[in-house]
Formats: sequence, structure tokens, C-alpha cells
Amino acid sequence: MNVSSANVTLVLQYRDSFSKALTKNVIVVVLGISINYINAGLIRTFCKHQIFYTNPRYILFIHLVVNDMIQLTLTVLLFVLSYTVYRLKVSVCCIFILLTLFTTENTPLNLACMAVECYIAVCFPLRHALICTVRRTLMLIGFMWSIRVVLVLPDLFITLATVPLNFFNSKVFCLRQTVFPNPLIIKKRDITNTVFLVIVWITIFYTYFNILFTAKKASIDAKKAQNTIILHGFQLLLSMTTYVAPQLLDLLEQFFPENHIDHGFAFYIIVQVLPRSISPILYGIRDNTFRGYLKSHLWC
Repeated sequence: MNVSSANVTLVLQYRDSFSKALTKNVIVVVLGISINYINAGLIRTFCKHQIFYTNPRYILFIHLVVNDMIQLTLTVLLFVLSYTVYRLKVSVCCIFILLTLFTTENTPLNLACMAVECYIAVCFPLRHALICTVRRTLMLIGFMWSIRVVLVLPDLFITLATVPLNFFNSKVFCLRQTVFPNPLIIKKRDITNTVFLVIVWITIFYTYFNILFTAKKASIDAKKAQNTIILHGFQLLLSMTTYVAPQLLDLLEQFFPENHIDHGFAFYIIVQVLPRSISPILYGIRDNTFRGYLKSHLWC
């Protein structure tokens, strides 16, 4: 939400012309609907065929798709509201922000888990069925959500303890820093973001190089698995950009102050929208099994 928040702030302070604002909103809404339409086709395909919901790899994938659909819907809604309503009641904004934080920060963890599953499939093929079971996969998904709840909900508790209750009845521009203004929250966010950034990137690099070395040592073709890890890394890179986007936007504003609103819009598209379009490519198009079933459902 950092990029979206920065973009919304700029819109509030320096309004776009009507035609420019309309163009931006149309682009965002069309992209959001298009990506969610494809993702809905993926979910429909997944639910229709037992071969998918008994496979841990596809369970992790469809969890990522559902997570991305929720995240994309919320950010698009907040983007449109930033140009129309401008201010929301704090209590309502808190719900939007918390749900967006849960889903946004779930994405890197899900990508890391998918990379580990791919690593086990290539490096330990005989033990893959024993290690990666449906039950353990569902427990892992529950663990991911538990981590996010434990790390994000304290923002709400700190705010409840440090601001008067009538604050939640006031109207503010719906940003994370306006509904959770305590400086301790920012410090906690920076620390947790750094820790997870390091853990997830170590996981991505470790799994990729082990797949590469295993393939060479065993003289097997693991090129597709390597490419999948690379795409996970690219998707992760775009997702993680949200943590440094405010600093980059400030830097661009110093050098190009006349285009700061457009910079915020570009960052929103790159950081919030584009990563959600990669998941369908990874399994909806590249995966032969999923692609075969998807064709019959996508046109319905």
C-alpha cells in the first residue's frame, strides 16, 4: 500500500485534470478487471478438477491467485476512491488497510513457499510426495496468515491505545500512515520488512542454485524449474518494490517535480498491478496440465 498511498497523497495535493484522471482510472479499472477475469478462470479450473486440489503445488498457486484477487480488488477500489470520495471514515479505512496489508505481505511468503516446493520436487523427487502433502500445505497456508495477523494487528492495538476513540469517527485520506500514525508502527514495519526481505530472497537464491547444480550433476533437464524460480524472483522483485517506493518517489519528485503525480501512477501500476499478472503466466499458460483444462473454462 505504500505506492498506492503515495500516489493518493499526490492526487489530493495536486489534482489531475478531469480527462487525465478519467484516463488513469479507466486504465487501472480495465487492468484490474482483466487480471481478475483471468484469475477467476484459474480458480474455476482448479475447483472443477480433482487433479489440482490434491496437488500441493497447485494448492499454493491457487492460494496466491485468490490472495492476489483480493489485493488487486482492494487497491483498485482505493485508487478509484482517492479520485472520487477523497476521504473515508477512519474505522472503514482501517478495514481496507488491514485487509490490503494482509494480502500484500502474504505474496512474498507464498512465492518463497512455492520456490521451496519446486526445489524439493527437483532435488528430492523420491521424497517429494512424503514431504509435500496436502495437509502440510494447508497448514503452511494457515501459518502464513497467522504470521501476517500477528505482525499487522499490533498496528491497530497500538493505535487504539494511543489515540482517542473519536479519532475512528473522523474522516481522513485513506493511507496507512493516517490511520496508524504512531512512529513505533513505522519502526516496527521497517524492521519486519527488512527481516522478511532477507529471508525470502535467501530462499529464492538458495532454491534456484540448488536446482541448477542438481540438474547439472544428474544430467537432467530442469530448465523449466529454473525458469519458474526466475519468474518467482521477478514477481517477488516487483512485489518488494513497495517497500522502497516512497523513497524512490521522493527522489524523483526532487528532480522532476512537475511529473510527480505521473510517477506515483507509474509506480502503482508497476508495484501493485503488474505482479498480479505474472501468476496466470506461471501456471495458467506455462503449465501444460493447467493450460489444457483452462482453455475450456476461460471462454465460458
